[in-house]
Amino acid sequence: MGAVAFAGRPMKRKERYIVRLDEVMLTRGSDYADIEYKEPGVPGTRLQIGPQLSGMSDEQIIELFNETLRAQAQLAAEYKHVAVEVPLGSPQIKYFARGYQWCPRGGVLRCLIEDDENGKLVVAIDDQELSLEEFGRMLTTHAGWGMRIEFVPDDQLHRRPALEVRQPDPDDESAAD
Repeated sequence: MGAVAFAGRPMKRKERYIVRLDEVMLTRGSDYADIEYKEPGVPGTRLQIGPQLSGMSDEQIIELFNETLRAQAQLAAEYKHVAVEVPLGSPQIKYFARGYQWCPRGGVLRCLIEDDENGKLVVAIDDQELSLEEFGRMLTTHAGWGMRIEFVPDDQLHRRPALEVRQPDPDDESAAD
């Protein structure tokens, strides 16, 4: 995972890593092992093993955990992300009734930023107007992912804009210092 910036300072989420038995706390359940890093901030894991757990040593459990991390790293190294954009005229979002929320159908959303009569944010996608809360809830379907936002004129939603990497002109910045 890449670095995240907060208040101008880069932050990096701590990731799980290959361990030795003395670097973690291991707790067994009936068919799973909870593995908690001693290092603060590193997320723990519940490793579902099954009935063979009772015949495994702690070292074997840790080796299985490490093999899982290696396999995940291999898959990540081989993964090439392709963002799917739903064609113009097709619905970009769908309502997931059991979750009481809207969900994106693809990996790209063309939307308009609007406000209602009370000055509250409304995000228009297709023919649906989502409140900030509804839009935020929809974004949680991609929790753990990153997001880029490219602001474009409302008649250019279907096109990627030309991109320049540079500091913005101070006169063009929208936020006051």
